[in-house]
Amino acid sequence: MNIGIVGLGLMGGSFAKAVKRYAIATKVYGYARSEKSKKEIAELNLVDELVDIKTLKEKCDLIVLAIPVDNIISIIPEFLDIKDTTTIMDLGSTKDFIVKNIPESIRQNFIAAHPMTGTEKSGPKAAIDDLYEGKTVVLCNLEDNENIHVNRAFKVFQAIGMRIVVMDSDEHDIHACYMSHLPHAISYSLANTVMGHEDPKSIIALAAGGFKDMSRIAKSSPDMWTDIFKQNRENLLKSIDLFEDHMKKVRTMVEEEDYDDLKEWMKKANSLHEIL
Repeated sequence: MNIGIVGLGLMGGSFAKAVKRYAIATKVYGYARSEKSKKEIAELNLVDELVDIKTLKEKCDLIVLAIPVDNIISIIPEFLDIKDTTTIMDLGSTKDFIVKNIPESIRQNFIAAHPMTGTEKSGPKAAIDDLYEGKTVVLCNLEDNENIHVNRAFKVFQAIGMRIVVMDSDEHDIHACYMSHLPHAISYSLANTVMGHEDPKSIIALAAGGFKDMSRIAKSSPDMWTDIFKQNRENLLKSIDLFEDHMKKVRTMVEEEDYDDLKEWMKKANSLHEIL
């Protein structure tokens, strides 16, 4: 099959590398808007050819939207005339808002996917060889898709070494919030807290592994994560409420010097890594 990718940053560029490595596609086409991105994509040889949207629709059996979640919604009208046999698939971190805003005329073509992987980096130069291997991809609301498109999605993700989980888009967005969206909100908050209190020299001199680990994802793209927070707003607000409850609890234990309960609270948190 021919595969087209819209957006050749971390997710799209790594996807291009994966399908080329495993020889899944006869040809890999790409689409990008900025001249800077086009130049980097060509230099990195991420795709066989950069083309326009019209050519993607004419040439490709599978078109992958690896762009910010709001951009997925805004670009969809350009694909309303795709062939019945053409699969269109997004890789966005939110699913319910996207699923509910896909026009009925192409809903059977549209595979809502979320590969549970990534780094804090962005742009074509962020693309890496093994981003997808051994990771999980969530496919949502497949009952709304024709079998040809479901089978194609399974074939591609299995071929690049991913584990496939199927769930409803509502359920996905709740789980993704706690596993990814809330941690990003916390990381941004931590980074801003430290920057508001410490001078740059102290941060450089004293920041150690714990802070670096917790603040790493605060380097993620603000444009991308603003869209994600917006689309998963209700779940994020609920998760922040629960997180604030725990922060209040630890504050109370420290204030009241209740160190036995504090230790037990920490031990309970330790048990997470028995699951991981």
